[in-house]
Amino acid sequence: MTGAIKEFGIYLEVERNLSYHTRRSYLADLGQFRVFLLAQGVDSPCDVDQGAIRSFLASLYRGKSKKATISRKVASLRAFFTFLLRKGVVRYNPAQMVQAPKGDKYLPSFLNIDEMFSLLKVEFESGEYGLRDRAIIEFLYSTGVRVSELTGLNVEDVDFSHALAKVRGKGKKERIIPVGIPAVSALKEYLHARPRGTGADTSEIHGPSALFLNKAGSRLTPRSIRRIIDKYMARGGIGKKISPHALRHTFATHLMDAGADLRAIQELLGHESLSTTQKYTSVSVARLMEVYDKSHPRARGE
Repeated sequence: MTGAIKEFGIYLEVERNLSYHTRRSYLADLGQFRVFLLAQGVDSPCDVDQGAIRSFLASLYRGKSKKATISRKVASLRAFFTFLLRKGVVRYNPAQMVQAPKGDKYLPSFLNIDEMFSLLKVEFESGEYGLRDRAIIEFLYSTGVRVSELTGLNVEDVDFSHALAKVRGKGKKERIIPVGIPAVSALKEYLHARPRGTGADTSEIHGPSALFLNKAGSRLTPRSIRRIIDKYMARGGIGKKISPHALRHTFATHLMDAGADLRAIQELLGHESLSTTQKYTSVSVARLMEVYDKSHPRARGE
């Protein structure tokens, strides 16, 4: 089964053009499934039936795995056996009729407008890295990009004259997004303060130059972005613990509250499916209900 999984990984990269993180998740799920099968004395995908998959899922439930995690593993197995079915390795897809658990509904965490402006108005550190940190937070709120998209940005990706940026999203798909004037100004100040020749500043020699650099002159990582957000959230006295991804939710929620079209938000966020974007509708409705319950004299039936 190891060979089939390896071949599937090549298929995901070459033909499906999936991102590294998505491929890693698929292959990790299949690796866990293979370990489970070996304990049952099974090592060939041809010997896998619905019963084996249901037993695997039962073991995940017993191990207190989250519903979202189990659903992803079901999706991984379906994709894997669909691939094998097309190649003629198996006669049917044993995962096709296995029911995945319905995910728990949740509302994305975000900052309200006052909290977001408090974060933007904190006292940033002086010098190059304080300007960098302010540019990062301004850019995240201005564009709603994923952290992986932010860290993958190059200087050449930003069109300062037209206030646009080219980002590479999931599956290496590129999109052009508008950048707010405050974020553009913050980026210009940071780049002006950044010493020439740091990192990969000379594209003729080193290739594309990373937009956001650490003190070693290398591209920032998502973990570094999280530390930056944590530092300034604490400095701003905002009583919340948020991830950098919450600024993406904040961007979308504030657009929704201001009446932006759902399709436009979908395009800006780079969502393939509109249903992914629709969760922000739930956030706005939840906020409306909260305001109603607090404000309307008959809301509580008193």
